[in-house]
Amino acid sequence: MQKRLAGKTALVTGAAHGQGRSHCLRLASEGADIIAIDLCAQALDVAYPLGSWEALKDTARQVEALGRRCFIAKADIRDRAALDKVVEDSAGEFPALDILVANAGVGSYGRVLETPKEVWDQVMSVNMTGTFNTIQAFTPRIVEGGNGGSVIIISSVSGIKGLPFTGAYAASKHGLQGLAAVLAQELAEHNIRVNTVNPGPVSTPLTSDKTGPALLTGDHPDTLLFKGSFSPMLPLDGGFMDAKEISAAVAWLASDDSRFVTGLAVPVDAGVMVR
Repeated sequence: MQKRLAGKTALVTGAAHGQGRSHCLRLASEGADIIAIDLCAQALDVAYPLGSWEALKDTARQVEALGRRCFIAKADIRDRAALDKVVEDSAGEFPALDILVANAGVGSYGRVLETPKEVWDQVMSVNMTGTFNTIQAFTPRIVEGGNGGSVIIISSVSGIKGLPFTGAYAASKHGLQGLAAVLAQELAEHNIRVNTVNPGPVSTPLTSDKTGPALLTGDHPDTLLFKGSFSPMLPLDGGFMDAKEISAAVAWLASDDSRFVTGLAVPVDAGVMVR
């Protein structure tokens, strides 16, 4: 059986580990070659481990083990010049681009009135400005290819509903919903579809931030309020989904199976949104 993404090239940000690596591997298993980008440094003020250069190289090894090519690059999505360099450096090996997965992001927990401005600025600069930079840098290559394509923004259920104690994160993800809705209209003339995937609780390095799992599992005084918004309806082992579940939705949106789907928010959340 022919693979759904045979002959396609996909760019994935935040690709060293977590959801980003999972997306790379699922798209590669469907036949796509991969351009994988990551910050590759613990250069943000967060309470969980970020990706490394060695981890990004391991992503590439796993992609190549699936029989696909993989170009890797260190780049901070907040740095437009760094992204432009990746566009230039990857052009020889990957002159065409069909799929863009804007996955890289950063999280934080805390009450809005207690959120330091530095935390707010960091979350906005990565999640909003970084995603904007990524789309503006790489989408022209999809346009130039003339074959249409798919832009997939990894948002969150907190981009649709307000989850308590995620003020900066939720605001940034709500912003991504607006960006996707506008892009879906502006890029339709090029047969480029734009959608968001909106995960619920997923087991990734981000959720190893002790404040997040504590809010979900009951070791925090604000647990009842948080769980009232964020607990899944469907049973999950340990309360979290595997990143592979999110990657399945990404692969669908990347493929022609969703060729008439654009401007859509796709919750993969085990029922968080029906609460």
